[in-house]
Amino acid sequence: MINDWNATLSNLRKGGAAFAKHNPAVVTAYRGLNEALGQAKHLDDKTRELIALAVAVTTRCDGCISSHAAAAQKAGATVEEVSEALGTAVALNAGAAYVYSVRAIEAFEQMDK
Repeated sequence: MINDWNATLSNLRKGGAAFAKHNPAVVTAYRGLNEALGQAKHLDDKTRELIALAVAVTTRCDGCISSHAAAAQKAGATVEEVSEALGTAVALNAGAAYVYSVRAIEAFEQMDK
């Protein structure tokens, strides 16, 4: 096992409570953003959580991974659906590396010799 994801989620929640104590306005605004997502009309909870889990992977956020893995499971996602969503994250990261490789070549070629 690489990580104990239940412990990661538990620790995130504890840390979040401490952050809320010290900066309630920001935490309230953040929670409001997440609540607004629940009012969306075109994507169901499972689809939103699959997207969120893939984005969590691309942003390398362990707290996000633990939170959205739990939410995706609660929303009824299967491991096969999660795997397909994560395949999109893998492809996107490869695509981003390609785009930034093009930029790096361009930068290299523009440098004064």
